[in-house]
Amino acid sequence: MKVFVAGANGQIGRHIMKLLKDSDDYTGIAMVRSKEQAEAFREKGIEAVLADLEGSVDELAEAMKGCDAVVFTAGSGGHTGADKTLLIDLDGAVKTVEAAELANVNRFIMVSAFQANNRENWNEKIKHYYAAKHYADKALLQSGLT
Repeated sequence: MKVFVAGANGQIGRHIMKLLKDSDDYTGIAMVRSKEQAEAFREKGIEAVLADLEGSVDELAEAMKGCDAVVFTAGSGGHTGADKTLLIDLDGAVKTVEAAELANVNRFIMVSAFQANNRENWNEKIKHYYAAKHYADKALLQSGLT
């Protein structure tokens, strides 16, 4: 099974890519933003594709074509502002869901945030992050994906 990993260069993404590389049953496809990141994965024997979560749905669909599953573990990171959180953690996630539907990739795993579904427990300092995760999760649940 070919698994497309959005956010493969992040903390969780790197762990997932190692598990996929060590598996006899799965092949990981690392989605990264830069040629340097792609080369680093290729040096480890891992296939990598260049794509941008701020790009188009069509470009994302093309990058994941031929895959059987998607894992979305991308995030803007704690060093960015609310604007990047909305563009990556929310819109990037929703575009990836839409791209999976377009590319006929039916299995989708969303790495979310603990308590994203429970507004009463959102941390006030990063409320924008929880809102982004909450609505990205809703978009996945409302999609036709497994």
